[in-house]
Amino acid sequence: MTEIRNVFDLGGRALSAQMQRLNATASNLANAGTVSGSAETAFRPLRPVFVVDEARPGSGLAAPRADRIVALDREPARMFRPDHPHADADGFVYEAAVHVEEEMVEMLEASRAYQNTLEAMSTLRMLMTRTLSMGE
Repeated sequence: MTEIRNVFDLGGRALSAQMQRLNATASNLANAGTVSGSAETAFRPLRPVFVVDEARPGSGLAAPRADRIVALDREPARMFRPDHPHADADGFVYEAAVHVEEEMVEMLEASRAYQNTLEAMSTLRMLMTRTLSMGE
């Protein structure tokens, strides 16, 4: 864990957290519609689990961090496709339990959060530059 020293550290941590969220969503979308020969090996959607790290107790400075990536507990769809090469002995395949619409919403939320954090950091940098140039 990197120490939180200033607002740019907070912004960097927030950007990193949203990037991990976007990467998990991209993986989910890439695996949407994939099939497996058993329910146990079928792909399950991934989600990052975030925790908040406080800079110093009582300081009020805190930043998000993706602690781990977990697979959602969703049952894959069982479909009868006896001609599929991955079909089990009964002719069934198991499709990944990824809801494309839900993943698109997740992607939009994460990208907007990323954009907002980046804009806030850019504005802060501009204000700091203007403040420093006031005495010239």
